[in-house]
Amino acid sequence: MLHPSPAAELVEAFTNTVDLESGDDDVATPGELVHWLAGRGLVEPSLRLTADEHRAFLDLRAGIREALDTDDPVEPHRLAVADAVLSQVPVLVRLSDLHAPLIPAVDAPPARAALARLAAAWAEIVFSGHVHRLKRCAEHTCGWVFWDSSKNHSRRWCSMRVCGNRTKSRRYAARQRDLAE
Repeated sequence: MLHPSPAAELVEAFTNTVDLESGDDDVATPGELVHWLAGRGLVEPSLRLTADEHRAFLDLRAGIREALDTDDPVEPHRLAVADAVLSQVPVLVRLSDLHAPLIPAVDAPPARAALARLAAAWAEIVFSGHVHRLKRCAEHTCGWVFWDSSKNHSRRWCSMRVCGNRTKSRRYAARQRDLAE
C-alpha cells in the first residue's frame, strides 16, 4: 500500500479546510488561515494577512479541489483563477536537492512564500505521478479529499460506510421506484 507523501498530506489537509457538506471553513478569516498555516510551519503566527492574500489562498484551494480526480465536470473558471494566483507565486527550481527541487524565492513575502510551499507540494504530487491518488469524494454532497490507497486506484468515496453507502442507497431506492412505476 502506497502511503501519501508529506506533500500529499499537506495538499489534502489544505483542501479539507472546508467541509462542503456542513459549510464549515477552518480558514474562513485571515486570522484562521494564519493559525492553520502556522500550525504547519508555513508562516509565523504573528503574520497579518490582507484580504487579497486571504482570497488568493481560498482561490488556490478551490482550484486544487477542482483539479483533483472526480466524476464531477470540471469548472474551468476555478482552475483559471487558481492559475492566476500561481502565476504570482515566486518559486525557484534547485538542482542541489532532489527531495525539494521547488522552493519559495528567498525574498518572497511571507504570504507568497506560504503559497509557494503549497504550490511546490502540488507540483511534487504531480511530478511523482501520484496526483491521481488524491481524489475528491464522488458523493456530490461531500467532496472531502482523500488519498486513494487501493491497489488499482478505484476508490471513489472518502468513506464506504458513509458516502459510499449513501450513494448506493439512493441508487437502490431510485431503481425500486422505477420498478414500481
